[in-house]
Amino acid sequence: MADEAPIPMLNVQVDGVWHQFPKGTRLIEACERAGKYVPRYCYHKNLSSPGNCRMCLIEMGMPKMGPDRKPELGEDGKPVINWMPRPQISCAQDVAEGMGVRTNSPLAEECRRGVMEFLLINHPLDCPICDQAGECRLQEFSVEYGNSASRFLEHKVKKPKNVEVGPRVTLDDERCILCSRCIRFCQEIAHDDVLGFVDRGSHTVLTAYPGKRLENNYSLNTVDICPVGALTSTDFRFKMRVWFLKETKSICTSCATGCNTIIGTREDVIYRQTPRDNDAVNATWMCDFGRLNFDYVESEKRLLGPRIFQNGKLVPSDWKSAISDVALQLKHFGGWEIAMVASGRMTNEELWLTSQLARILSVQLIDIVPRRGPGDDILLSEDRNPNTNGARLLGLTSKPGANLPALVEAISSGQVKALICLGENPARFGMSIQLLSNLPAFILMNILSNESTEYATALLPSSTFAEKRGSMINGKGRLQRLNRAVRPPGEARDDWEILRDLIQALTGSNGVYSIEDVFRQMSETVPAFAGLSLSKISDLGIQILPLAESSTPAPAPVPQNIAQTETKR
Repeated sequence: MADEAPIPMLNVQVDGVWHQFPKGTRLIEACERAGKYVPRYCYHKNLSSPGNCRMCLIEMGMPKMGPDRKPELGEDGKPVINWMPRPQISCAQDVAEGMGVRTNSPLAEECRRGVMEFLLINHPLDCPICDQAGECRLQEFSVEYGNSASRFLEHKVKKPKNVEVGPRVTLDDERCILCSRCIRFCQEIAHDDVLGFVDRGSHTVLTAYPGKRLENNYSLNTVDICPVGALTSTDFRFKMRVWFLKETKSICTSCATGCNTIIGTREDVIYRQTPRDNDAVNATWMCDFGRLNFDYVESEKRLLGPRIFQNGKLVPSDWKSAISDVALQLKHFGGWEIAMVASGRMTNEELWLTSQLARILSVQLIDIVPRRGPGDDILLSEDRNPNTNGARLLGLTSKPGANLPALVEAISSGQVKALICLGENPARFGMSIQLLSNLPAFILMNILSNESTEYATALLPSSTFAEKRGSMINGKGRLQRLNRAVRPPGEARDDWEILRDLIQALTGSNGVYSIEDVFRQMSETVPAFAGLSLSKISDLGIQILPLAESSTPAPAPVPQNIAQTETKR
């Protein structure tokens, strides 16, 4: 296959300095790359450009042509710019050879002041109670580009407030500046044309079409891209001021896509998850299902301390005693008498230690539980395990779930006498309560209590995705990093620490003191991780597997309601 032709580079003057940009670059993006930010409301890099807010007005010119129809050159050898008499929008214009741009000229600054004054004429002065306060472009730009006073003396136009346009989005129409970002998102990205403008002039309002609601699985992205406080998240509304939130970069673990996220927390409580920009994974979007799938972190069913089976019942224990008890139980068995079930929601480091534990115990039956659901052709994957590729790469399974029927049969026949279940509920893959209650050893490491918990001979509380560090490989083979946003409750511990302590109790070995040590062990053994460390994984991840090995399924129709996807956790 022949190499593609290189993209031509074009010379553009930005505020008197010449730069080069690839052909096809939007002028507004070119200015930003040159270090000259041009304010904008309606423009979004992943959407079409309607050019309706006029905030990005600049002065623009083209080369002055001589009699020979060639650009006239100045003393510096560069083209002489013939400036246009009127300002131009920069969001709907591509760069051209010899183009000139003035982003901070008196005319451009006067235009911005005029646009800001116009936008604020009917805008309510409710910043103290607005959810967008602290991350509102209208606030920021009014300070940087607007006037300190308004000449408007008439009464402001009243518009609808607190309108539920969908089950997860609430609209305050009086704050809307008619940028149309939400309309274009629904049409172009979510493929669910549900929002539009009605009426004219100062009375124009945003609304849902008659008989429709904003209830697709990507509806909360309209809240992210709204530059003001018009569209707000019903779940997050009035819960917390954004400047109190600690923001942690992480990834979504609700499916194999692995959308990049920012987790907003305060005092070890998660208040929201929002998408983080990564063009290689999720662009700037995220589905509602993954975004809201964190309430189980603070569930009343959280396991808060280790327990062991004594005198016919589970009793609280300390970690040292619990690990010793588990090791003592497992030393009675070996080989085909022990089976292990891991989870595709575990990190690579945890799966690596799981494989080491299986090797030490000579486990023959081991698998991870497949987890499937309806996907779409946008972001949501049918594979609801975030790290199926990691389990494959580390040798725990070639096809998730393939060994589970044999495992259940081996337990039924009495061949398997000890079951180690990590992060999964055995009742979900065919294990009856009767079988679990008859097992001499049933070691369960999990986050929440469930119907199988009370039959465990040892119960080890572990951590959720937001409470630990580690790495995962998404459905397209990209290695990405989890970061701790909150601390685990009670005496719950990181999964890798529990597995590390169990291996030490069984073998007496030592030498793993941090999760970086675990990753180093992997990198020394698994070629795909060679030369890497946990700290070397950038915020945007690293492609380590070819796309041909992707576990991401074929696209399916877009679910129109989050309720059609999957129940949380």
